[in-house]
Amino acid sequence: MQSKFVIVGGGAGGLELACKLGRKLGPQAVMLVDSRLFHIWKPSLHEVAAGTLDVHQEGLSYQMLAHDNHFTFVYGPMLALDAQQRVLTVGAIVNNGEETLPERQIGFEKLVMAVGSTSNYFGVPGAAEHTISLNATEDAERFRLTLLKLLTLAELKKSVSADAGVDVVIIGGGATGVELAAELREASDVYATYGFRQLKAERDVRITLLEGAPRILAPLPEKVSSAALDLLHQRAVKVVTDTRVTAIDGAGVTAGDTVYPAQIVVWAAGIKAPDFLKTLGLPTTKSGQLDVDGTLAVKGFDYIYALGDCAACVGPDGKLVPPRAQAAHQMADYLLETFLRQHRNQPPQGKPYVYRDYGSLVSFGQTTSVGSLMGSLKGLSWFVDGFVARLMYVSLHLMHHKAVLGTVRTAVLAVARFLIKRTTPLVKLH
Repeated sequence: MQSKFVIVGGGAGGLELACKLGRKLGPQAVMLVDSRLFHIWKPSLHEVAAGTLDVHQEGLSYQMLAHDNHFTFVYGPMLALDAQQRVLTVGAIVNNGEETLPERQIGFEKLVMAVGSTSNYFGVPGAAEHTISLNATEDAERFRLTLLKLLTLAELKKSVSADAGVDVVIIGGGATGVELAAELREASDVYATYGFRQLKAERDVRITLLEGAPRILAPLPEKVSSAALDLLHQRAVKVVTDTRVTAIDGAGVTAGDTVYPAQIVVWAAGIKAPDFLKTLGLPTTKSGQLDVDGTLAVKGFDYIYALGDCAACVGPDGKLVPPRAQAAHQMADYLLETFLRQHRNQPPQGKPYVYRDYGSLVSFGQTTSVGSLMGSLKGLSWFVDGFVARLMYVSLHLMHHKAVLGTVRTAVLAVARFLIKRTTPLVKLH
């Protein structure tokens, strides 16, 4: 197989680039490679884990998106790269011991690495073995099914033990950890009404959030952090800051001299670039990210690019671009302009990529959010919360859908999901 532009990774940035470029150049010129068949917006994985979002309704088929946006989709994991010969290897697909797709090689003129990030356990003993990280849909589904099983067992034990319940420990007080804690509390209230009648959510679903920094949501303004802490306290979530996790085992989490009992532990304390990037023969930083210049080209290779969490891009201020969805969106638009100019034999862009921070929003269930919006003047921001902030948060998801589905289909999908939520359980029960 051969394509002019090959994009590896169908996350927010990679998929948007494939869709927008495919609509301009067609399937012969644009190819997307991903190890999964369905796309889901990663910031919504905490809702999948809590059961308030059904991944089978939310997921978008890459094959459908490829057809509608005029790019070619290749299903399989990237295994190797011959950078000099401009060839990458895509692994075979095996189901139930039978090979359904063979190993393939793809030639390219331009390559974009958009493979995102994975969990960074920082060498904490037992973290990899005894925690769930919300890196992908299968992680979120594993959490949800484990929670359902534990709730069922707690319901059965309640008649003989008043202390029966579920202990959940979330490690990391960033956006992922905070959003999961809030969504899980809201979902546990709903679960209690769907057959778990002996369980009282605030008493029997015990949620603890551990954070190493002095406050949760440390990168955001202190007003946002304080508002988030108040909302968590209102939801009976125990928050412990200034604490370092030293070990995790099957019984719980050890932080200093304190042991927190846990039946489910979620790791949300940090991310890193996928380890396989170091094996590709491309320059990487100490963190494992691909080292790119101001045009997002991998240093030493003017035909290989990287965007999103896997790219180490230094801004004009000397700081690394943060691993946020809005950065991936902006990088995709920058590379879209770059590639269209190359395709038309036009001069390159006369300016490097510059990250613009438009603020951050943190979801607190299905009705409220908190966050800050950045103004056009440096250092100027506005605090937002409540229903207005929730509408803004939802609009971010819709903007992503608009980029890959178009305006009309996004509007139809939004209405359909609104109606479906009125005819189905508020949480996924199977």
